[in-house]
Amino acid sequence: MSLVPARQAPPPARIEKPRIGLALGGGGARGLAHLVVLEALEEMGLAPATVSGTSIGSIFGAGVAAGLPARYMRAHVEELLSERYGLIRQLLSARPRPVDHLFNLFPMRSALLDAEVMLDLLLPSRLPATIEQLAVPLSIVATDFYAQEAVVIRTGPLKRAIAASIALPVIFSPVMIAGRALLDGGLVDPLPFELVREGADITIAVDVSGAAGQPSDDSGPRALEALFSASQILQRSIVREQLRSHRPDILVDTASEGVGVLDFHRFREILAAAEPAKEALKRQLERVLAADTVVASDKT
Repeated sequence: MSLVPARQAPPPARIEKPRIGLALGGGGARGLAHLVVLEALEEMGLAPATVSGTSIGSIFGAGVAAGLPARYMRAHVEELLSERYGLIRQLLSARPRPVDHLFNLFPMRSALLDAEVMLDLLLPSRLPATIEQLAVPLSIVATDFYAQEAVVIRTGPLKRAIAASIALPVIFSPVMIAGRALLDGGLVDPLPFELVREGADITIAVDVSGAAGQPSDDSGPRALEALFSASQILQRSIVREQLRSHRPDILVDTASEGVGVLDFHRFREILAAAEPAKEALKRQLERVLAADTVVASDKT
């Protein structure tokens, strides 16, 4: 009697370019560091297959989902925040000038700024009008004020969805969508990596929640600083709780400590501080791509 070796199942196929799920978190001005992470992916020839974004992460998430090059987005941001655009810098630093012709930019009944009107000044013209027109699926997180729950927006007008996600209370008016009053998504899900797990081989989450810096004297935080930083304390706490139960495959911490929510005028400092995170992400991805255990996901 002869023995026939049992047929072995073929080894799982390795993938050279995994499907990446990219989650970009909220963090105010610290979110400018998302640009450096997007540059890392671009330099490695990798593009996300699905994207999620909260607050400022929804802005850059929309850019990458639209196929805009990271270098283009960086140039756009640097031009907006340069000395040539002093009014834009003032708007983003919550020091608005009372100029009447700013298209009702300051609806003082409910907040300081109208997010959707401000986005008309800030967003690149190359973004499409609707989420459905994006090249890559995008999930945008906002907070339903009355229901006190997360709302994930995957269809409809892109600018309005972003406006809802960035609508930090006091600074921006709530955005009404389908009868819901929507606010900053960072209040409920500041790092939405669970939204990109399905259909992804690797999930990358970029945490820009950061922490407030120590004051130079004993006076403590000023009233406005305390008000805005309170939301960042909340976001930091939510992220810590998220990571205790689930973790993305790769977590990027951009280390923008001591940067305030509205410190957009420090954009060069923020981008420079994120460079080590960029190189660390590249090393992590290189190890993942070289590992024999990297196989095609069976997720759908």
